[in-house]
Order: sequence, then C-alpha cells, then structure tokens
Amino acid sequence: MQPPPTTHGFRHGSQSGENTAVGKIPDNRGEQAGRAQTRRRGAELEQAILDAAWEQLTAEGYEHFTIDTVAARARTSKPVLYRRWKTREDLLRDTARYIGAATDPAPIPDTGTLRGDLLALLAHANTTRNPIFALVSSMLGSYYNQTGPTPAELREAFLTQRVNAVEQVVNRAVERGEIDPARLTPRIIDLPFDLARNEWMMTLKPVPDHVLRQIVDDIFIPLVTTQHPAR
Repeated sequence: MQPPPTTHGFRHGSQSGENTAVGKIPDNRGEQAGRAQTRRRGAELEQAILDAAWEQLTAEGYEHFTIDTVAARARTSKPVLYRRWKTREDLLRDTARYIGAATDPAPIPDTGTLRGDLLALLAHANTTRNPIFALVSSMLGSYYNQTGPTPAELREAFLTQRVNAVEQVVNRAVERGEIDPARLTPRIIDLPFDLARNEWMMTLKPVPDHVLRQIVDDIFIPLVTTQHPAR
C-alpha cells in the first residue's frame, strides 16, 4: 500500500458506501433544527481511524493497542476496522506508514563538508523525529511479552517512502574527495544513525549534542577517511 498525502488519507480497502455515523443525534427540533449527524466514508474514515490508532498507541502503549480500543477512540465499530485490518499487527504497520508519510522528511544538508552534513542530519532527526521516539517508547513497555512486529519492521514501514539522506551526503563527500570509497560498506554508511538510534532507545530521550559530535568525529569520520578532520 502506497501512503498518500495526509490531506487525502489512505486508499487501502476503502468502502465508498460505508456509513459509520458515530451515533444517532436526536432530532431536537426546538433546539437545533436541521442539525445533521456526521458520516465518514472512504478515505476520510480511514484517515480518522489511523489518527485514532496513533493516539491510542502513544497514549496507552502497545499492550492496550487493540481493534476494540482503536474503534472506540475513532468512534466507529469493530467490523469497520476488521474489513480493513484482520489483526492489530496489520493496523499497527499501516499506522506506522501513515505517520511516516505525514512527517516531513529531513532536508538534505549541503554545508560543504561531510562532518557538517552528518551533524546537521543527526541534529534534525534528534529534534523532529518525535514519532519515532513515541513509537519505540510505546512498544518497549510491553513489547517483549507480546507477539507483534519487531521495532525494525516498524522502522522500515515508517521510512518506506523516504530517501536515504545519509547516502546522498556520503556520495557528495566522495565527490569532494573527503572519503575513501574503498572504505564504504552499507553497514558503515548506516553507522551514524545506528549509533544515534541506540542512544534513543536506551534513554528514550533526544541525544545530547556532544554525543552526536562523538559519533561523527570519533567514530564515523576516522572509519571513512585517512586523516582525522580538523576540530
């Protein structure tokens, strides 16, 4: 399923004729004549469900993330959800994709140096990727006692539609002659964010700036260059 822009919601399994009124509002003609009940259908309904699913996950954690609780929070019925998602794991994956698509991607920095570009990327992720923090935090409380998607699977779903900014930054550094391309492997390219992610998961807090500098200056750059950069 390809996640659409947030203003249009999802096209996955929508039933155009579905009526999911929250509840019958009495026709109190003397009070509010002509007031119509809200009916949500198709993409609008699915977006509302996924918004409610994210709220449920971050508010009460994975342990309380069920079809029942999401349906109640979305003010719709369980059959409406089951027509789209057979299990809560399916709903969780689509929720991660939806939030990932709705979160602005990191701008590709171009500071003129590998060090500047990497620090800019890490700083951006450290302050704006709060959905990842929330996702990991909600899973850790009860995850290991549950059967569900792994954190790696959810991260992959979240990042499905995103370009690899680190690869672009590294490729520019190679073109500038800052990096020895013979030293690059996929694992090494991923290393700065792997290390930062470890810090996020261990503390569930943004990484201190001095730790980001250590990741770039003391670990990554020495691995991919022949000389230490000037500090």
